[in-house]
Amino acid sequence: MLTQPMEDPNAVLEKALIEEYLQEQGYSLEKLKKLPKETAEKLMKDASQYASLKLEEVKARARFVEEIHDASSSE
Repeated sequence: MLTQPMEDPNAVLEKALIEEYLQEQGYSLEKLKKLPKETAEKLMKDASQYASLKLEEVKARARFVEEIHDASSSE
């Protein structure tokens, strides 16, 4: 029986955030293929930075919620 490897949840979220950024800029991953290389690379760099910042925000919020939960359960 073959099992499918699990996809990294962070990778799935990162891809969605990149697509979100591109969409906000009026592009998609498909449209990038039709752009000049330098333009596409700049958009992907900006999208990756956006996704990284958003992922860090999600992680920080998760830690904060966990701290609140730990503090309230130890009282």
